[in-house]
Amino acid sequence: MSQRDDLLAGARKCLVEKGYSKTTARDIAAASGAHLASIGYHFGSKDNLMNTAVIEATSDWGDVFESAVAASRAEAPPDRLRVLFDALFRSLPEERDLLVASVQAYAQAQFDDGVRAILAEGVHEGRRELAALMLDLDPREVDPATAAGLGSMVYNFVTGYVLQYLVDPEALPTVDQAVEGLRVLLPSEG
Repeated sequence: MSQRDDLLAGARKCLVEKGYSKTTARDIAAASGAHLASIGYHFGSKDNLMNTAVIEATSDWGDVFESAVAASRAEAPPDRLRVLFDALFRSLPEERDLLVASVQAYAQAQFDDGVRAILAEGVHEGRRELAALMLDLDPREVDPATAAGLGSMVYNFVTGYVLQYLVDPEALPTVDQAVEGLRVLLPSEG
């Protein structure tokens, strides 16, 4: 690994262990094994390094989540939400560190336009992908209103379960409870 990669790995480790706001440049240097001055050389500042680390973590979580969406596509449309929740819930314990780092990106977006722009693009893409999944469409076929309505609703379920898991993993509902909760909210036809 290059020194730049070592710094990013150290910053990600610090994100999980100390959090964004409590991580110092010295912490990152110690975690990465790199010299303190190398942060400025490679990233310009500790903040730029930390922002790069949170964006990278968010992107990695997006890749994990994308696999859950892909697995769900193999199912019939009525079963997709159940399969999506199942894949999501199974991934949470394995990806806890990545989730902790990713969630911090949302807080940091309030202070950095670059982070906000990247996250906003991810949110828009996620909404379109999730709406397409639920409607059995190609994502390019999803209009903006459907992405904003259906896509954002499913996106909210996903992010809400991630946050619930991080706060109290034992209290996360089962997949059956999550799906049943939706059934109670939505009146059945007939």
